[in-house]
Amino acid sequence: MRVLICEDNVLLREGIGRLLEDAGHEIVASLPDAAGLADAVTEQAPDVAVLDVRLPPTFTDEGIRAAIALRGQHPDLRVLVLSQYVEERYASELIADRRGGLGYLLKDRVTDVEEFLESIETVAGGGTVLDPEVVAQLLHRRSRDSRLERLTPREGQVLALMAEGKSNQAIAKALFVTEGSVEKHISQLFQKLDLGPGEDGNRRVLAVLAHLSHARPDSNGAR
Repeated sequence: MRVLICEDNVLLREGIGRLLEDAGHEIVASLPDAAGLADAVTEQAPDVAVLDVRLPPTFTDEGIRAAIALRGQHPDLRVLVLSQYVEERYASELIADRRGGLGYLLKDRVTDVEEFLESIETVAGGGTVLDPEVVAQLLHRRSRDSRLERLTPREGQVLALMAEGKSNQAIAKALFVTEGSVEKHISQLFQKLDLGPGEDGNRRVLAVLAHLSHARPDSNGAR
């Protein structure tokens, strides 16, 4: 896997690079700011770009805005955003482009190296990985979707865990049920969200987007 890193903190930038190299991946570019980011992506064609939300010169939202721009210019580019907080406006826009290959993790909540490496590999494979706190904060600021009112509390829990990027196996473990039960719940929620078989390749992403875009504050699956 070819990885580009854009992070202003030199220790974190070098640390991420070392972790990825030790895991067998290639660092094709390591940048302290977004100034040469677009050119580096064009020239190096990374599989995944790991970007900090806050980058020089203003340390506000340069990184996540760059992520949105790069996704528009390079549709196949996978992006993992790292941040110390949830930048709600641009996070919603980034997620709403209805494609996979996306991650948004909060730095302070990344406590396991193996899970972090798995997250990058999931994103590289076209999956979506979202920190639960990102999901929760986006949920609290969205109106309801009548389709989501069709879901049972258990289906809401399954959908919330899907929104965190968990696999069926991980969902089953979290809810203490079998994978078969999880598969049945997912099939049922797809039907209730009007996501037909013809959209099979994108149904999981579309279901998660519906969940992120429309809060259900009274549901057990809201977090």
